[in-house]
Amino acid sequence: MRHLAVCAALDGDELDALEAIMSSKQLGANEMLVEEGQEKNRVYSLTSGMLRLYTSLPDGRRQISGFLFPGGYLGLADDDVHSQTVEAVVPSVLCSFSDREMNALMERYPQLKERLYEMTKFALRQAHDNQMILGRLAPVEKLASFLLLLANRPQANGTTNPVHLAMNRTDIADYLGLTIETVSRSFTKLKTQGLIHLIDANTVEIMSYRSLAAVAGLDIDHLMGNANA
Repeated sequence: MRHLAVCAALDGDELDALEAIMSSKQLGANEMLVEEGQEKNRVYSLTSGMLRLYTSLPDGRRQISGFLFPGGYLGLADDDVHSQTVEAVVPSVLCSFSDREMNALMERYPQLKERLYEMTKFALRQAHDNQMILGRLAPVEKLASFLLLLANRPQANGTTNPVHLAMNRTDIADYLGLTIETVSRSFTKLKTQGLIHLIDANTVEIMSYRSLAAVAGLDIDHLMGNANA
């Protein structure tokens, strides 16, 4: 995952300096990393697994704002406290850095600061994608958009299809703002229409990117770039 992670901008002595302030952290499935409102004193880069980011609602429910995949960096948008609770979806491994030491290293190595700036821009694009998904009216449109965006995310091996869903249906429902039953019906509808094939509960093969994008109301050429539609 090095070419996707924060260390992609560094080599030689610079990479050694980053590793000198790094420690490794492992999380079990559903284990909390940070809690909403907790003081922020460390930042993290995910090397394996998956994290969910969510906000607790006044009625006790949660709204998942997104999922962090390997190569992702946690702590870009927060200042003094964490704005969201972060938990592991599956067993996960992270590189952990002191926020203070990382800031000092960015001043020492401008290319590291530039790399984090690029990752911030990517995070903002993801936030825009999240808003786009939630703005869809029909549940099946939301699910189709979600699957396409997962298929289009950067990956180490370049494989986008089939799409592996490490998160469960409850996570998907809390992300899309739907009930579990509605998510299940939407999967069934896309399957019945021949747009997806459920290899198993957590593996979805997209049968036609272009047709699925039509259901989602997305520009497939803009979304997938050179992907085979």
